[in-house]
Amino acid sequence: MNSETYLNHPTFGLLYKICSVENNQELFTTLYAQRLFFLVTINSENISFEPISRSDARLIVESRLRQLLRTGASKEVYKQLNGIYQRTFQ
Repeated sequence: MNSETYLNHPTFGLLYKICSVENNQELFTTLYAQRLFFLVTINSENISFEPISRSDARLIVESRLRQLLRTGASKEVYKQLNGIYQRTFQ
């Protein structure tokens, strides 16, 4: 199943979800350039956008990939995130 998630940023427009990070926190990037990255926290009261550097975003995705391996996540989930990683950071 390939489900893509998008979010509209008030200044930078459409953002594309790269991966979940923690409870209520996800990593997004700008849809077309994939040069601006945001940690997005969603709770019942609001949505907050925290801009982060490309290198920090890369570290977050690498950490998530390692976590997927440790927890024995499905190969398909790992493969999808690894593909996103390759396209975004290589």
